[in-house]
Amino acid sequence: MSSSDIFLSETIGTAVLILMGGGVCAAVTFKRSKAFNAGWVAIAFGWGFAVLTGAYIAAKSGAHLNPAVTIGLAIKGAIQWSQVPVYFAGEMLGAMIGAVLVWVVYYGQFRAHLTDPEVLANHTSEEGMVDPTAAPKAGPVLGIFSTGPEIRNVVQNLATEIIATIVLVLAILTLGLSDNGKGVGPIGTLLVALVVTGIGLSLGGPTGYAINPVRDLGPRIVHALLPLPNKGGSDWGYAWIPVVGPLVGGVLAGGIYQLAFA
Repeated sequence: MSSSDIFLSETIGTAVLILMGGGVCAAVTFKRSKAFNAGWVAIAFGWGFAVLTGAYIAAKSGAHLNPAVTIGLAIKGAIQWSQVPVYFAGEMLGAMIGAVLVWVVYYGQFRAHLTDPEVLANHTSEEGMVDPTAAPKAGPVLGIFSTGPEIRNVVQNLATEIIATIVLVLAILTLGLSDNGKGVGPIGTLLVALVVTGIGLSLGGPTGYAINPVRDLGPRIVHALLPLPNKGGSDWGYAWIPVVGPLVGGVLAGGIYQLAFA
């Protein structure tokens, strides 16, 4: 498989992942959306289906869609280290494209939400809180693009992202071990989507479970660049945690696999 094949496959697959994942966040967030206030279960299942769709689309390249997965597979020996930068580039570009597409799909809702006096008043009130565990720099629509902690604690937030990513990557690396290492074919993609849904329901509460560096960083950059009125800050002080945490988790999952299963 050529580098261009990998790049295009990962770009398109990751774009669809973020379009559908960010889309469910937008649907739940906006008052002028039919899914307004659908809740965390809708978000968790929406992201699971987003993974399922993006992964089937990007099957040609192995459907990593996530640098943490790419690193884990490289440590396992399933891909060459020379291919890692190509995967990273496609994943990052795809994440940014997907975030822009969310804005296009929900363009009217973005404008209505960010000019709604009630929304702006509530957000200003939240930003004025003295509670040090609050997230004072997150704009009113940042949650559509990126993750953020419910309680701001660097150690806990980082540990949460590392542990959740280990679960994801280790599940991916061990798929098919019960079938003499031959893998489980297309069913494996469905299993990964269910794992992502389970992680969201079980481990997503503290930080919003980025478990994917480009899933958070790419859309956060798009949030900072888009001409959104009253959008607030992009919370760059927190942005390193959903990047470093999943990368560390991917490395640790690869190490655990080599020690326990290789």
